[in-house]
Amino acid sequence: ARPTTRSHFGSSRAAQRAAKNTHFYSLSSPPSFATMVLKTDLCAYSEYRIYPGRGSRFVARDGKVSFLLNAKVTSLFHQRIKAVKLRWTQAWRRMNKKGKTDDSAKKKTRKAKKFQKAVVGMSVEDLQKKKAMKTEIRQQAAAAEAAKAAKAKAAAKNKASAKGKAAAVPKNKGKEQAKMPKGGAGGGGGGAKKDFKARK
Repeated sequence: ARPTTRSHFGSSRAAQRAAKNTHFYSLSSPPSFATMVLKTDLCAYSEYRIYPGRGSRFVARDGKVSFLLNAKVTSLFHQRIKAVKLRWTQAWRRMNKKGKTDDSAKKKTRKAKKFQKAVVGMSVEDLQKKKAMKTEIRQQAAAAEAAKAAKAKAAAKNKASAKGKAAAVPKNKGKEQAKMPKGGAGGGGGGAKKDFKARK
């Protein structure tokens, strides 16, 4: 005969449930729930995700389609208020360098290695020696070179002035000769005057 006591009935139900649970889920293999993939769009204004059943679509006259998240975003979009000026938009955050920065976006800049080339009149070794010299020595050398250059310039100037004087003297002589009459200093023809009357 089947027992009709309440306690016994309740305990048998609990045992059945426990048996069912152990049948479906064992410790070795936990239940696997398939994750549902939701297709989301990005808001054209705030750049937040728009989940299915949310937001509105605006088609402009030129045919450009804009997905807008909510009434607030739609209002701001139609007022033509720039998203960059609102702190809660992603555009403002990007502009002001907030949040995570992409490492891939950052350009890896290599430092250019300096390579010394020979200059006209100086070899690479001479250039390296000059670089190694102390500033004081370099200044002294520069002063000496400047003095040398000034001396050479002065010498060249003196030489040029001496040449100029030598060239100026013959020119004057030629002018004097041109001014003199053909007959010479006496003013006559060629040499002493001939006396034709004395022969008669």
